[in-house]
Amino acid sequence: MSVTKHGAGGGHFTYEDLLYTPDDGKRYEVLEGDLIVSPSPRWKHQRVVSALVRILHRAEDAGFGVACTAPMDVVLSDHDVVEPDLLFIAKEHLAIVTAENVQGAPDLVVEVISEGSRRRDAITKRHIYERYGVRFYWLVDPEEETVRGFELKDGAYGEPVTLKAGQQLACTLFPGVGEDVGKLFAEP
Repeated sequence: MSVTKHGAGGGHFTYEDLLYTPDDGKRYEVLEGDLIVSPSPRWKHQRVVSALVRILHRAEDAGFGVACTAPMDVVLSDHDVVEPDLLFIAKEHLAIVTAENVQGAPDLVVEVISEGSRRRDAITKRHIYERYGVRFYWLVDPEEETVRGFELKDGAYGEPVTLKAGQQLACTLFPGVGEDVGKLFAEP
């Protein structure tokens, strides 16, 4: 759901506006000045996030950087504040981490598609992450059981690499750490 700011002064939502949203279990983001409100994710979404967390924690344990899960505000600009499902920041870029939020582009952002977020994750957020220099973007689809991996080259994401069961999900940010894509979607 998108909410547009109206009233005295009008204009776009900002990070300051986001600070006054309720603590009600919903996800609030500011995308290109619009306030986006999303319900809590469903079971399958969260199971996939848990599997991805294990991969990123192995990368963290190996000393490549730090991983974080939602909720965590990533302030890309005053009008673009995202809350990705997961993010990874290489150790050489840890200066963007503050006590309150992340101030700048993480090295890797992971979005797990939820019901109703497909277009926003695949188009709007992909363009935002590209614009602000997120080096790697993984778009994970629990329904199709695929991961589309985007890599920033010369300031743009090229064609994604689409991975499915039997293929290795890995990233040059953390060599030697990866997982078979099929394990991301396996039920316990």
